[in-house]
Amino acid sequence: MSDFPTKARVVIIGGGVVGASSLFHLAKKGWTDCVLLEKNELTAGSTWHAAGNVPTFSTSWAIMNIQRYSTELYSRLGEEVDYPMNYHVSGSLRLAHSKERMQEFERAMAMGRYQGIPMEMWTPDQAKENYPFLETHDLEGVLYDPTDGDIDPAQLTQALAKGARDMGQKIIRFCPATNVTQHDDGTWTVHTDQGDIACDYVVNAAGYYAQRVGEWFKPYGGRTVPAMVMSHQYLLTDEIPEIEAWSKEHGGKLPLLRDVDISYYLRQEKNGYNLGPYEPNCKGHWMTEDDPMPEDFSFQLWNDDLDRIEDIVTDAMDRVPLMATSGVGRVINGPIPYAPDGLPLIGPMPGVKNAFEAHSFTFGIAQGGGAGKVLAEWIVDGHTEWDMWAVDPRRYTDYTDQDYCNQKGMEVYGNEYAMHYPHHEWPAARDKKLSPVHDTVKEQGGVMGVYNGWERANWFAQPGDDTSLEATHTWGRAGPWEQRIKEECEAVRDHCGVLDLPGFSRFMVKGDGAAETLRGLITGGLPKIGRINLVYISDQRGRILTEMSCIRLGEEEFIMITAATAQWHDRDILVNAMPVTVSVKDVTTTRDTLIVTGPKSREILSGLADADLSSGWLTHQSATVAGKPAFLIRVSFAGELGWEVHALNEDMPAIYDAILDAGAKPFGMYALNSLRIEKGYRAWKGDLSTDYSLLEGGLERFVKLDKPQDFPGKAAILNEKQQGAKKAFVTLTVDAGDCDAPYMSCIWQNGEIVGETTSGAWGYRVGKSIALGMIKAELANPGAELEVEIYGQKCRAVVEKDQPLWDPSNDRLRA
Repeated sequence: MSDFPTKARVVIIGGGVVGASSLFHLAKKGWTDCVLLEKNELTAGSTWHAAGNVPTFSTSWAIMNIQRYSTELYSRLGEEVDYPMNYHVSGSLRLAHSKERMQEFERAMAMGRYQGIPMEMWTPDQAKENYPFLETHDLEGVLYDPTDGDIDPAQLTQALAKGARDMGQKIIRFCPATNVTQHDDGTWTVHTDQGDIACDYVVNAAGYYAQRVGEWFKPYGGRTVPAMVMSHQYLLTDEIPEIEAWSKEHGGKLPLLRDVDISYYLRQEKNGYNLGPYEPNCKGHWMTEDDPMPEDFSFQLWNDDLDRIEDIVTDAMDRVPLMATSGVGRVINGPIPYAPDGLPLIGPMPGVKNAFEAHSFTFGIAQGGGAGKVLAEWIVDGHTEWDMWAVDPRRYTDYTDQDYCNQKGMEVYGNEYAMHYPHHEWPAARDKKLSPVHDTVKEQGGVMGVYNGWERANWFAQPGDDTSLEATHTWGRAGPWEQRIKEECEAVRDHCGVLDLPGFSRFMVKGDGAAETLRGLITGGLPKIGRINLVYISDQRGRILTEMSCIRLGEEEFIMITAATAQWHDRDILVNAMPVTVSVKDVTTTRDTLIVTGPKSREILSGLADADLSSGWLTHQSATVAGKPAFLIRVSFAGELGWEVHALNEDMPAIYDAILDAGAKPFGMYALNSLRIEKGYRAWKGDLSTDYSLLEGGLERFVKLDKPQDFPGKAAILNEKQQGAKKAFVTLTVDAGDCDAPYMSCIWQNGEIVGETTSGAWGYRVGKSIALGMIKAELANPGAELEVEIYGQKCRAVVEKDQPLWDPSNDRLRA
């Protein structure tokens, strides 16, 4: 081809709605020399058979941002690019059968209100007035979203493609990419049947083929893409005269219905219905040797399988009897990719420089517009407007084998509309990564949760406690765990607790230039040899990228410890920052950690360890504990006298048994969360995220603007310091009812939203419900009265002093 491009700034592999949106948004940001490759025609994958629903509803702050942006873009896109669009903003009714579902709706409505989405709670009678064909006798209430609707997926994709082409971008159809090669300078060559394209960045936007494309990146640090493919069916009825009459009378379509407790949506399609179920009796495809993924499934479908969805169809006919008056005109049964949590992968490809991902969308039409915006920001700016950890590909690490992906994909699909209660743990694909003392923890009554694939005890049950999944189906703090959490916190307060904490992310950073490189990376100073500091890394805007514990072993030798979930995120930060003279070794899986904390912790350890336990706070030492080599760090996330005990996996069982035998009481992650929130300690990707600057986060003491190194974000932080931060981090005590504040609860004053919570829990040492959050800086005055909205209830809250609620002078910590 004479016009085949041999160079591009970015090559996008995949021509669905997400690939087209990414190309469009790169052009909007001024990068107009990019190329999209599609092996067939645009939309040939999941896009062409998508139903095209465009909701804004989500209980994920990040996903709501993405979907809200999509609705705003689609409303103007046709006019902007001069392309005809069928975008129907019909509004939607989301039906609640229970009080718990109403609480979920209230929370989502508050988040939507904060983002400018005018959702409303309706009574069943109001719903009936607006949807006369609806049976409402057994409903608790209805969430109405006026911004909901549907769009033609093919028109949307072609409109984005036209807009991109008009700005200079190239789209090459019927041109499959066949492989990639990365060069020493980090640039790429993308190979195709029609020739090679040299480029700076590559994007895997290959939809349900993303895992296959991902294999090409393994030689350059990549991994198997964590995804699988589900069979999703929806059916179209024949035309129904009553719908046609209603549409003519009202000049539009019926609102879209979602009966989330039954698990389906029901939408007007022309003058009939489109019914889309998410059935528990679901089916994955291309998961076994006798069902291999074909080389090309473009514009293809599977045979229908109506037996799987029969019960849901019957329920829908009971809810809207009008539906039963028409026959089924057509069944669509096509492939949809699923990541293990049902959310897409958008952002940097783990372990691979200059490669990005935008795939595994289960709701690609609703999220496509926002996904393109986010991806373009990642590539061009190196950061995104909103914190996108919820969809960051680095949220998954080495535990996501194909069995895990298959089990979780089917679990998520079968529970697509399920409520994600705060104490509920999903049961599929468990025990992927186990602590060396896992069996002992379970014998002690550990009720387990998953943290980056690692099993950790959330709480410790006693004989007779209800540990069923059904017991967790509540938004409230009360449950069989509540008394146990209280007892665990009291043991840490009054005696000594021990928490097994597998999966702490650990990196050995060593070599010439390590110290100076770290000084140029972190916002503050490095610890002295023998000491440990908290250090922060910001992005170029001065926002909180990550937090690490920095342990200095020598002039050029460090251990960097971070959150379990941050493993691949922080690994990439360190690896990308270091010169060739410095090695970064991930030793996460070789060691385990115990938190031993409480006023009796020194006494318990003194009988087991040959360590200097008089050594001060924020120090570390090698020692022998229970006859095994260990590494002791004098810190405590619980805010009491305590140590972290680090040891090799094979040595930890003896150490753990000895500490238990000496009288320490096991405690879990729920208790630790309560204990840390009483101290105002921040949690990563809740209180610490790129939605906030370091100054807003109250972390100025970890910033050294006078040091010579020009660390990322230094200029932005200096400017913000001169201008004054617009938000302030605060601790609130809340007159809460049965529930504590979840992430992103609205904070009110005088009828105006003035901030949001970043985490919340009951503090058992102080006997109060506590929320950490961000509010307008001018309101951050101790004693100021605000309100926190918790599942629809506005609860009085008081701004506390800028110090820990528990042991404000840290006397217990330093004892």
